[in-house]
Amino acid sequence: MRARQRCLGDLERELRRRGFCLVAGADEAGRGSLFGPVYAAAVILDPDRPVEGLCDSKQLPPGERERLAGLIRERALAWAVAFVDEAVIDEINILQASRLAMRRAIEMLPQQPDCAILDAVTVDLPIPQFPLAKADERCWTVAAASILAKVARDAAMREWDRLYPGYGLARHKGYPSPEHLSALARLGPTPHHRFSYRPVREACPQEVCHLLRQRRQRSLPLAAGT
Repeated sequence: MRARQRCLGDLERELRRRGFCLVAGADEAGRGSLFGPVYAAAVILDPDRPVEGLCDSKQLPPGERERLAGLIRERALAWAVAFVDEAVIDEINILQASRLAMRRAIEMLPQQPDCAILDAVTVDLPIPQFPLAKADERCWTVAAASILAKVARDAAMREWDRLYPGYGLARHKGYPSPEHLSALARLGPTPHHRFSYRPVREACPQEVCHLLRQRRQRSLPLAAGT
């Protein structure tokens, strides 16, 4: 296991010194998954009510993520979670879908931020933005957003697992694990798999074509944020 990156919040402090009072962080969860929506969260932390132990959600065990998510929701000045579903991911690609989910999360904040820190991307919003590589490991606000997005998506995957037993979604969260790829080959894809992803197409090409035709016939709209 790699050593945990220290999340110091230096950029947030610098931005507040420069006059940005409401600094939001945004991040996504589920870009590499073969199944379901990509989730995103946005968080404006309260500097007077810090949350100790924030870091990239991928570096935290599930129980610690859940604990921190509760503290973030309790102490943050504002937070929101949004998603973009698999049909839109297949239509506009996962990068653009992730940016859309983060934009929605920021727009849903009950207090609109003065600026936003994001993990190496920008979104289509008219506020100052600071894209930073590995921001979820370096910035408190982005780490908090990564935790909320991951916890929300993991909860959704547990619900999908009840609807689609046999795929192991509650365990691998839709990522291309050997268990998931074996289930795809054995059972075929569900309507909520991402058909633009090569492992899904290669595991069951005929079923993907059939389900994709059904999806296009329904002309699914863009998914709303939650």
